[in-house]
Amino acid sequence: MTKHQGELIEIVIADLSSTGDGVGRFEEIVVFVPDTVPGDRAIVRLLQVKPQYAHAQLHHLLQASPHRVRASCIVADKCGGCQWQHIDYEYQLVAKHDQVIQALQRIGGFVNPPVDLVLTTDAPLGYRNKATYPLGISATGQVQAGYYQKGSHRLVNLNQCPVQDPRLNPLLVQVKQDIQQRGWQIYDERKHQGQIRHLGLRIGRRTGEMLLTLVVKEWNLPGIEQQAQEWLKRYPQLVGVSLNRNRHRTNAIFGSETRCVAGVSYLREVFADLEFQVRPDTFFQVYTETAEALLQVIQSELDLQGQELLIDAYCGIGTLTLPLAKQVRQAIGLELQPEAVEQAVFNARHNGINNVTFQVGAVENLLPEMGIIPDVVLLDPPRKGCDRAVINSLLELKPPRIVYVSCKVATLARDLKLLCQDGLYDMTRIQPADFFPQTAHVEAVAFMVLSH
Repeated sequence: MTKHQGELIEIVIADLSSTGDGVGRFEEIVVFVPDTVPGDRAIVRLLQVKPQYAHAQLHHLLQASPHRVRASCIVADKCGGCQWQHIDYEYQLVAKHDQVIQALQRIGGFVNPPVDLVLTTDAPLGYRNKATYPLGISATGQVQAGYYQKGSHRLVNLNQCPVQDPRLNPLLVQVKQDIQQRGWQIYDERKHQGQIRHLGLRIGRRTGEMLLTLVVKEWNLPGIEQQAQEWLKRYPQLVGVSLNRNRHRTNAIFGSETRCVAGVSYLREVFADLEFQVRPDTFFQVYTETAEALLQVIQSELDLQGQELLIDAYCGIGTLTLPLAKQVRQAIGLELQPEAVEQAVFNARHNGINNVTFQVGAVENLLPEMGIIPDVVLLDPPRKGCDRAVINSLLELKPPRIVYVSCKVATLARDLKLLCQDGLYDMTRIQPADFFPQTAHVEAVAFMVLSH
């Protein structure tokens, strides 16, 4: 094909990629087009043409897919926060189901993987219990907060966001104005100058308690204590205001130090009938209700009898460890972050759970040294999946059951292939779950039993 950048072509969208773009073919090459839906017939403009594939942008629709809907957000086509607001929710679930099957077949080499329908709870909008907005300045000097435009560092200013908990929306507008009035300098990432980098908002879905956090380059923010007190007065649900310092040139949002300047340093959240303390930088699933529904699937599939020894690798603050600990003889949580373990220990004590211990360190170092064979190992690694040493330890330990909770199906498929090779483990069930409606992300939990 001798097509060039800038040319217009007609294309029919047939599929969705794992990053959420529509996929079609033109002659011999695959074309990726954001903001399209399988079934769309469209004219697209080529942006980048390679021998095997091309990236393009939607120029105009000739015929809309039956799965196309009107986005509920006025900036959905610009904002990089969501990819799929223009796709009807039922079809989003179909696409995520396919994504899991394709990864297991293509990367894992599984022929007929036992993948259930995607688990979902009621609300495809207004579900996020946490939002972290980069801040910027408009051409007219106004403080802005929003998400970056797709594939760029241009900020799309938001006054509300339909995927975050609606109780956080009033803070978004007002806090920008307060920052403006205080004259606090907004950070400029190109020059590495200025002060305020991000605005973090967090809410306990069940308790309604909120936290407000400003990510700053340095601690000295004149008048922050007084402003924080004003925020606590104005928003009765706001329980704490904190600063987090990130002085590095980096894409990471949070730095390693957080200081509470007013109220308390955590909010309370109820999860699986337990009360957790969640801090501004704690990892906690953004969709509380679906995370709870997935925990129930894990509990019913494991059918714990109260005699088991369970190891929760990558346990965080104990979100899954503690509810499961109530159903086993003993639970051990392994976690790299000392601050998370400190919170996990507190959460266990606070909920009167005393058959659980936590160890700080890398799972690949801790697991081989434990000298015990657990009945169940729960894995909940970050997006990069399990370190190869973790897989090797499991193949040596041979625990009777492994439960693998994954936030990236490509690395899940890779790791399952290693665990199931040579027929050592049988994969009995995969349960995908939609923790991020309106985006291409899908979580999944895989259940494995030792072959006898």
